[in-house]
Amino acid sequence: MGPLGKARPVVIICTRDRKLSLPFYRDTLGLKFVSEDPFAAAFEVGGAPLRLSTVEGWTPHAHTVFGFSVDDIAATVGALAVKGVNMIRYPGFEQDDLGVWVSPDGAAKIAWFNDPDGNNLSLAEMA
Repeated sequence: MGPLGKARPVVIICTRDRKLSLPFYRDTLGLKFVSEDPFAAAFEVGGAPLRLSTVEGWTPHAHTVFGFSVDDIAATVGALAVKGVNMIRYPGFEQDDLGVWVSPDGAAKIAWFNDPDGNNLSLAEMA
């Protein structure tokens, strides 16, 4: 086993405006808020820490930076829609009315959305 084989993951998501992003992660996504310091807001997700770190002039990446594994993607998409979260629709992907894409082998259902900074987040339901 390598030197990080037993390491515990820490998720770091960058934000330009933590005052805008903190309520999104806490209230809209429903993540457990743990603490805040001058550098980041800390949450817990799936037993792992997630740090929402302020980076001046942050520019989000075009691809997914973090994903959530869920038991029922349709219910999760619906709950997020009620809170104003819109799923991203990608040209060339056959997504259903909810914005959910099903992998060709049917083993995964995926949906994508952005946080207030434009960070791409995903939901995944695995068969």
